[in-house]
Amino acid sequence: MHTAKSRPVLGCIADDFTGATDLASTLVRGGMRTIQTIGVPVGVDEADEVDALVVALKSRTIAAEDAIAQSLAALDWLRAQGCRQFFFKYCSTFDSTDAGNIGPVAEALLDALAASSEGDFAIACPAFPENGRTVYRGHLFVGDALLSESGMENHPLTPMRDPNLVRVLQRQSKSKVGLIASATVAAGVDAVREAIARLRADGVRLAIADALTDADLRTLGEACADLPLITGGSGVAIGLPENFRRAGLIEPNDRAADLPAVDGAALVLAGSASKATNAQVAEWIGTRPAYRVDPRALAHGEDVVGEALAFIEKQAPQPVLIYATAAPGEVAAVQREFGVAAAGKLVEDALAAIAREAKARGVRKFVVAGGETSGAVVQALGVDRLLIGPTIDPGVPVTVALGETPLALALKSGNFGARDFFAKALRYLDGARA
Repeated sequence: MHTAKSRPVLGCIADDFTGATDLASTLVRGGMRTIQTIGVPVGVDEADEVDALVVALKSRTIAAEDAIAQSLAALDWLRAQGCRQFFFKYCSTFDSTDAGNIGPVAEALLDALAASSEGDFAIACPAFPENGRTVYRGHLFVGDALLSESGMENHPLTPMRDPNLVRVLQRQSKSKVGLIASATVAAGVDAVREAIARLRADGVRLAIADALTDADLRTLGEACADLPLITGGSGVAIGLPENFRRAGLIEPNDRAADLPAVDGAALVLAGSASKATNAQVAEWIGTRPAYRVDPRALAHGEDVVGEALAFIEKQAPQPVLIYATAAPGEVAAVQREFGVAAAGKLVEDALAAIAREAKARGVRKFVVAGGETSGAVVQALGVDRLLIGPTIDPGVPVTVALGETPLALALKSGNFGARDFFAKALRYLDGARA
């Protein structure tokens, strides 16, 4: 337990909301008391006694210049809180396009940290072995499949058709991109540090780092202890808490995941079109009530939100699923008809409106699937910060919104979670207590 006032030592910037909770969950599991903010707060909050802060942005698919501006604003705020090291978090499937935003944001953060003698280099490691994401010879695998054959090639916003992350990141970056190969990582911390020194001497600023196991991630984390910036998925963060304890900057804490109780009704919302979420929706609707949000009906002005709310009320007090999840072919057809951005916004706005009204009617527990959907929902709920609790499935924690109206939330990346995730998450939210 912490017995004295503590200030955060690690400041994190995540490019979507579920990715932020994924990272925060990893840090909590490592014993770091963590708060996640929704967007960049204003001013310095002297009331926070935490080891890590995670700023959740909705910057993954916006214009690169806007993503850079938001990320730099987050960096400025985290520096003002006293953070010593910084982490840029993106998806473990490296979700991006040839225009960015991973490379442009990482380079902008490096530029801003260039006053540090080590501020001109960062690794890029999306590996998350616990969830089947590994990197070998610079290639990203999802389970046994290359990224380009994993279903991510059909992603509606960021189709990933090249599994070679060195090539992907180089297309996004002005700087030279290198590789820290698995043999180097397996050789240990000193070997990785020597490789970093060689890469920097060769003009490399960003390097994809191979990782096949959690042991590899811990090696990378320790090797990067003195770097101001680390970039990657949440997996590489598993090595960071011990760095701070070793340096005497944080104390051991076995209560980092404690949360207050939240009472009230529950609701499940799903907007992701990923394979995992499709399977979770299918699992739920086999035995439980669900209402499908039809984007065509929304586009034609039908009162889909009102119908969904009536369905929720009719099924009360049992929780229901409101979903817009569909197979890739159907998603593509809707996008062709209405446009990619317009189709996505129709669904996000509808689910956000449903969440807002459900809260007004007494719902206090929300399970949300999809990064973009989660961003829209938490903004609609008026949430500005989350306390991070225990893990439901790898990468997905229980969270409690801090504020006048306590809310328990599980915000899930589309690709994460077991098939029975929705039911499991509700059980965890029912037990979210200190």
